[in-house]
Amino acid sequence: MGIGSVLVGFSAMMGLLLLSFPIAVIMVVLGVIGGVMLYGMPLLNSMGPVIWGVQNENLLTAIPLFILLGELLLRSGIADRMYGALSLWLNRLPGGLLHTNIGCCALFAATSGSSVATAATVGTVALPALDARGYAPSRSLGSLAAGGTLGILIPPSVNLLIYGSLANESVGRLFIAGIVPGVLLTLAFMAFILVEGLILKRRGEGAEEINVPLRVKIAALVHLVPPTIIFGIVMGSIYFGIATPTESAALGVVTALLFAWREGRLTPSFLDHCFRQTAKTTGMILLIITAAFMLNVTLALGGVAQAMTEWVASFGLSAVGLLVALIVFYLFLGMFMDVLSMQVLTIPIALPIVVAVGVDPIWFGVFIVLMCELGMITPPVGMNLYVVQGVRTDGGPFRDVVVGAIPYALIMILFTVFLIMVPELVTWLPNTMLGR
Repeated sequence: MGIGSVLVGFSAMMGLLLLSFPIAVIMVVLGVIGGVMLYGMPLLNSMGPVIWGVQNENLLTAIPLFILLGELLLRSGIADRMYGALSLWLNRLPGGLLHTNIGCCALFAATSGSSVATAATVGTVALPALDARGYAPSRSLGSLAAGGTLGILIPPSVNLLIYGSLANESVGRLFIAGIVPGVLLTLAFMAFILVEGLILKRRGEGAEEINVPLRVKIAALVHLVPPTIIFGIVMGSIYFGIATPTESAALGVVTALLFAWREGRLTPSFLDHCFRQTAKTTGMILLIITAAFMLNVTLALGGVAQAMTEWVASFGLSAVGLLVALIVFYLFLGMFMDVLSMQVLTIPIALPIVVAVGVDPIWFGVFIVLMCELGMITPPVGMNLYVVQGVRTDGGPFRDVVVGAIPYALIMILFTVFLIMVPELVTWLPNTMLGR
């Protein structure tokens, strides 16, 4: 299959997306029609084993478990109390509760694995307090939309798990690789809020925060114990080689159930709601993954990855030049495509190209997730922008969210360039794992 055919297929895919066809349908149609045109009807016989293999992949069992883990923490009220505890410690910093937004998003991300769930949960808890204290809507909403994106970078991350499945890479190493970049990006967001807060305070525009006695702050730390313990169990068991990602997800769910029981929330209706929401989200994700594997059969047999690798190599780009070009490509793609679609459509083609120029596939997994984060706060399809707008109660304009998220999008781009310059920030920790 030549470059011309690839470009025609890509153009057809974008056209169908603009016509609002579901992404899973598009991938199945392109995979089946393209495969039949290339190899005839016998190709369809190979699709059955692919579908069966995907649905029986043990690694993908971790997806519903991590989604359920986030649902349990959300519905048990742990997230609400976590926000209150963090606000007591962070609200005196310049920028006040905006630091709490980022810190709470990071801590919830360390247990949920979903960006949308993180943004919606923290946004629902935070916005009433932010509005009551007079924060500018764009600042409040921008910090929540950007903080929510940490849900797919800080492990456990469903998107890193999907990358590991598509790229055939160790999910455990990917999870550990996301820790340092996740913490650094959190600090970068908070540093921006700090500087912005100092500037506004100098102008007399900063919101006034309440000083709380130290004994009250210390007493509130008990509400940070559940997410900290769950993160320690999940990531510690992976890092020390005690459990696989799927097993660690199961351990996290059991621990979350114990905390929900301790809070008195473990009722049949509570479990019913959590299980139903988990089933809905999991069904959507697995349908898209299955469709992606069907398309990948045609791409693999057609030699698309090899053709694209040779085509890109003809430009003579260095690894850095190629990655910068990919930042521009994903920035454009993220304006029109959701995160999961970006992953399943581009990873099978992009991964062989970057590996050919010497890029570590584990590092590239973190890079892909950063690009997906960027796509979640770039209009017109940035999912987190709509999620945060949806939890507003004042009915303000969508423009507030977009304007507030722009500085954080620029920070993400600069942070990605920084990781390109210092890739060891990603690869060092997974290289120290036991049982890797």
